[in-house]
Amino acid sequence: MIGKVIRIPFRTIGLPLLAWLVFFASLFIHWGPFLIVMTLALAGSVLSAVYHAEVIAHRIGEPFGSLVLALAVTIIEVSLIIAIMASGGEKATVLARDTVFAAVMIILNGMIGLSILAGSLRFKVQIYRLQGINSALTILVAISVLTLILPNFTASVPGPFYSRDQLIFVSLVTLVLYGTFLLVQNIRHREYFVAEASEDHPVDPPDKKTAWISTFMLLVCLGSVVMLAEHLAPDLEKWVLSVGAPVSLVGVIIACLILMPEGLSAVKSARRNHLQKSLNLSLGSALASIGLTIPAVALISVFTGMPLTLGIDAKSMVLFLLSLFVIVLSLSTGKSTILQGVVLLVIFSVYLFITIIP
Repeated sequence: MIGKVIRIPFRTIGLPLLAWLVFFASLFIHWGPFLIVMTLALAGSVLSAVYHAEVIAHRIGEPFGSLVLALAVTIIEVSLIIAIMASGGEKATVLARDTVFAAVMIILNGMIGLSILAGSLRFKVQIYRLQGINSALTILVAISVLTLILPNFTASVPGPFYSRDQLIFVSLVTLVLYGTFLLVQNIRHREYFVAEASEDHPVDPPDKKTAWISTFMLLVCLGSVVMLAEHLAPDLEKWVLSVGAPVSLVGVIIACLILMPEGLSAVKSARRNHLQKSLNLSLGSALASIGLTIPAVALISVFTGMPLTLGIDAKSMVLFLLSLFVIVLSLSTGKSTILQGVVLLVIFSVYLFITIIP
């Protein structure tokens, strides 16, 4: 694959570098209006990340292209959680669970719902390969129940916890399931995750040098997004408490910020009539988030002795099971319409409403 030389827009390189400068400046500047500058820098870095992810995806093709962005965001997310857990504190014991739960709910209902709605408004009906979607949903349902619901019903340790042996076993099972999905998606049955036809005219992929530059810049963008989002967290927490909302809303806001590159890329793909790529990215992100984060934090918990809260409460469990049930039904036909998008977005709005007003 030779590819063609693509001139990378300067803004997609300058904005993430500027975002890093803003982040370092924020360590010394404690001025209210500077939060607006940080937010604008974060938005610019997100848009740059989407561009570089699309360059990489175009170079290596599907489904590898969707996998790159999903894994990059998840690895940074895991590193961030582990760093906060290492600092200790009471909140650290529930951080992994809250982050994973928020991310999966945002992806399943918000990201997929908005993608389907955006694509359906433009093309009415969009098609995708049912075999690949069913494979992803099967693994997602299994991992979700094992990690976020089953801990509420085990007897060895009271409460929403796994015992040490149970935690190790479930972590290994989670890795086996996620590894099997990657094997099926990228090697054994790759054709299940590639669209049967495209309405776009074929375009030569970018050359290797351009792809490597975009790979490096994607990491730079994602790093700045995470660092700025986390630096904004204390101020967001103060604002959330000032309006009388629960602290858990901060986790949802941070998860939304971190998932923005994937979300924008998924919606753009759907609007280009590439719903298969959009769903690959969304479901792959959900699987990577839960399939990599839980084993990683479980390893930290086992070696440090820090208790790890995994089971979600009854209210969250109902919403989570409803989300899994509806997403399975919505993506069971191989065709999407505006109906599926509206239903998923309604559930997402209920999730946000219940989070703000428990």
